[in-house]
Amino acid sequence: MTVLLVGNFLSAAVGNRGVCEDLAERLRAAGWDVLTTSSRLARIPRLADMLSTVWRRRGEYEAAHVDVYSGLGFRWAEAVAWTLRRAGKPYLLTLHGGALPEFARRHGRRVRRLLESATAVTAPSAFLAEELRPFRPDLRLIPNALDVARYPFRLRNAPQPRLVWVRAFHEVYDPGLAVRALAKIRGRQPEATLRMAGPDKGDGSLQRAMAAARELGVQESVSFAGAIPKAAVPAWIAEGDIFLNTTTVDNTPVSVMEAMACGACVVSTNAGGMPHLVRDGEDGLLVPPRDAGAMAAAVERLLAEPALARRISFSARRRAEAWDWAAVLPQWEQLFASAGRLRAVPTGVYA
Repeated sequence: MTVLLVGNFLSAAVGNRGVCEDLAERLRAAGWDVLTTSSRLARIPRLADMLSTVWRRRGEYEAAHVDVYSGLGFRWAEAVAWTLRRAGKPYLLTLHGGALPEFARRHGRRVRRLLESATAVTAPSAFLAEELRPFRPDLRLIPNALDVARYPFRLRNAPQPRLVWVRAFHEVYDPGLAVRALAKIRGRQPEATLRMAGPDKGDGSLQRAMAAARELGVQESVSFAGAIPKAAVPAWIAEGDIFLNTTTVDNTPVSVMEAMACGACVVSTNAGGMPHLVRDGEDGLLVPPRDAGAMAAAVERLLAEPALARRISFSARRRAEAWDWAAVLPQWEQLFASAGRLRAVPTGVYA
């Protein structure tokens, strides 16, 4: 059976590896024939490639999968879904992004129409599943997956103030918060360091974080590595003891899942779906967004309470083991096999 995956396959150009890319790789390894679109970097050519591929290659695949985001990404998903219905192809939708619930509250009719048009709808987190089920009651939770064996586990019995941050430099991820937290920690832990890695999204966030490091006098204790290959992430995280997630809007960030798989002690803001991913006091510690004092205090608590750090490190790894591809891929295979046996929703249902 051949399936078409429609999403942003941009890792070769921008460094970020999308979940859809991992899914395509795993399906191929399991013996599926997989078509993908699109790897075009510019937005309009990428959308055009998605729509063109759906239509031109309609005789080559039995079912499709489409990633759904809020904002402009939602319009793209609507356009792709419309084209799939014209082509007579059944399709699955997967919801992404911490901003999607608010988008759905503002555009409920559009969201309901799109979700009802699909053969099945999945969400990678309990947060999105709960928020979007009013628009599609049979929505399924299929978590983002990891190859857990690639992530070296080290129990943090007595963590040191070696802080790690891995995310794109963009304002919604508030990278400057990590720098401000470090400055507060160094007042009592002068040996504390922070290593930051991630692509620059071009909104000035990287430059502002660097400026904050200079202004706060911690520039010698912060390193900015830029984008790093996906294969290098496990080793990068493993060198630290405490992982900072500073986002203001979020769902189920893979970088946090990776940190948990390594046994790093996670300190995260409680934005969006983070309380569903990280259970406060069990798998990590949660603090309010944009609060450098609270984040610094959480880090210092881990340093002062080895038993807490040990418990969080061990629990995080155990939690991550449930996200291994060995458990997740069969769920995708079952969905695609079921979709391939069905017909698309008639075009008139959602014009």
